[in-house]
Amino acid sequence: MRSRLGAPKAITATAHKLARLFYQMWATTGQYSDPGMDYYEKKYQEQVLKNLRKKAHALGLELIPIPQDTQNTPFSPTLAT
Repeated sequence: MRSRLGAPKAITATAHKLARLFYQMWATTGQYSDPGMDYYEKKYQEQVLKNLRKKAHALGLELIPIPQDTQNTPFSPTLAT
């Protein structure tokens, strides 16, 4: 975030996130459960796919999912016009 928005906004965003976490812990009497790294990794992958679909659509292309058994092939085109 710092590289995109600059240090002051990154610091403010981090402070805001910490404030929300502390408030949640205070409001629920400290019963915060971290969703874990897998949750954040899944959300990141979903966001990447969403952005790729949006970019492909802007170019008039369509993303086509590749079945699991063919993902290890050396060349598998994933865009179709």
